[in-house]
Amino acid sequence: MTDTPDAAPADQAPAGPPTAGADSRTTDIVAGQGGVMTDEVGVVTGELTLRTELAGDQAVVRVQYKDAAEWYTVTGARTTLKHAEDLEAVHAVAVGILHRPHG
Repeated sequence: MTDTPDAAPADQAPAGPPTAGADSRTTDIVAGQGGVMTDEVGVVTGELTLRTELAGDQAVVRVQYKDAAEWYTVTGARTTLKHAEDLEAVHAVAVGILHRPHG
């Protein structure tokens, strides 16, 4: 599992390329039984990349199949942050919930 900060917008379309301007954290995960529910395509499973993005005060968690181009919004994973520093904690919680390599 890798965990890296990077830059990408929170309002990016699912298939859009990352652009500079917002803060984000990215981690490779393995989805557990039942996968990860997304707004755009339903459940995704297997080896995934999870990215938590912050644009303004809005944080959103997105997921993609590892090394794919398309990003999908994780259902129910959008929130308002009072402090940008909280992005790290939100990302850690998302990884903790969704990374289940042993089922």
